[in-house]
Amino acid sequence: MSSTSNGQTPYYYVPSPSRHPAMAALGLFFVILGASQWVNGHDWGRYALFFGLFFWLFVLYQWFSDSVHESVTGQYGHKVDLSFRWSMSWFIFSEVMFFGAFFSALWWARVHSVPMLGNMENALLWPDFKAVWPTLAAGATASPAGTIEPFETMTPFWLPTVNTALLLSSGVTLTIAHVALLASDRAKTILFMWCTVALGIVFLFVQGYEYHHAYTEMNLKLSSGIYGSTFFMLTGFHGFHVFLGMLMLTVITLRLQKGHFTADKHFGFEGAAWYWHFVDVVWLGLYILVYWM
Repeated sequence: MSSTSNGQTPYYYVPSPSRHPAMAALGLFFVILGASQWVNGHDWGRYALFFGLFFWLFVLYQWFSDSVHESVTGQYGHKVDLSFRWSMSWFIFSEVMFFGAFFSALWWARVHSVPMLGNMENALLWPDFKAVWPTLAAGATASPAGTIEPFETMTPFWLPTVNTALLLSSGVTLTIAHVALLASDRAKTILFMWCTVALGIVFLFVQGYEYHHAYTEMNLKLSSGIYGSTFFMLTGFHGFHVFLGMLMLTVITLRLQKGHFTADKHFGFEGAAWYWHFVDVVWLGLYILVYWM
């Protein structure tokens, strides 16, 4: 199945047949089945959904545990490490395209759709419509047809700015942890990794408070026109990615405490770090284009 080098690490590694892909697909089947039935009014759908989620997560836990065991027992050589790097690179590229679609939707709405709705033809239909982006004109958020309630727009002060400082700080602590790992200073690596995880958790709590403030005090909701939908889609999906990144860093930190990584072999650490730095960069784009402009 594999060709060994010096009788130890395989030059390439082919895993044994595994039940995990089929079992994960089975869990996702129940997730989709339950979700589709729940939204159509069948109460049993919620139980199928939750069962599928639990089953799927349990399978992923077993699958990842097997992968970790294969790694720490020396079965992954240079070729596997290279394939992991390419896989993570393409995954992050797909995430770039994902967020690029939402950024493009925001740009298209601001530059094309809203100005077009203010042309002469539409002015006869909605004479009270203001063809400007809500952040550029106070009081321009009400719908002439009464379909959208007036709302306040989000500004960068102060919660988004605080969150920006938190994410940038987490990037610094993660870099310090990486440098410490390269220097084989495991205690320092673990300390700054936990600092990074803590900063990610605080970011999520601040964003949750921002959403509560937007809904209860600003009347800004997902249904608040194109501004509300793009705001919550961009910031909400980013928050979800922060949550995933925080989970990844937590698992990596726990593995560090078990001594799984060395200065020479630690791509699991690097892959999570790449993802976290990507999340930081996306937030900087959000901070400028959503909150300032």
